[in-house]
Amino acid sequence: MSPSLDGRSLYLCTPLRDDLLAFVEACVRGGVDVVQLRDRDHDDRAILAGAERLAERCRALGVPFVVNDRCDLARCAGADGVHVGQEDLPVARCRELLGPDAIVGLSTHSAAQLDAALAEPVTYLSAGPVVATPSKPGRQPTGAAFAATATRRSAVPVFVTGGVTAAAVPDLAAAGITRFVVVRALTEARDPEAAARALRRAIDGSVGAVSGSGPATR
Repeated sequence: MSPSLDGRSLYLCTPLRDDLLAFVEACVRGGVDVVQLRDRDHDDRAILAGAERLAERCRALGVPFVVNDRCDLARCAGADGVHVGQEDLPVARCRELLGPDAIVGLSTHSAAQLDAALAEPVTYLSAGPVVATPSKPGRQPTGAAFAATATRRSAVPVFVTGGVTAAAVPDLAAAGITRFVVVRALTEARDPEAAARALRRAIDGSVGAVSGSGPATR
């Protein structure tokens, strides 16, 4: 059975890199509690090899691990699940292929996509990007209001995407957003563990302050 997403709020999305395992371990030490492998630049064999290593390491760390787009690679690697976009394999087919306990995430970028996604057998949704981001070239930003609406309406966890940094978290939390996908703030950090700790402090402090419940739980 895949690990639960309950209480998890700092989601790392990373490509393959030479220091992949050490990088992910540093991020998890800093507070990352979900990991996705998303790589557009390598062939299937390289991605599968990286996914297999990450699946094993994330399992040891107690952190859910998903593969972007590819159910076949996720299944072969022993990942906890897959994250798909609007043009990828339908959620229902992913669920059939990976099983009822697998994590299946789905990206949403508009009100119409959110309406449709709320009826899908998803484990979680992502919403955004709230601002334009190089990791999604050509994708128009949605603004924070869309992610806040998705968070409010969805019965499953919703992670916001696009330009998430420690400095941006307080305003996003004030809008009602509680879970965050991070790419460049960690993948481009000189000290990934310190960067993850800064994000974790911002999330726990801001989300807890808005909810009135104190620091957010991991």
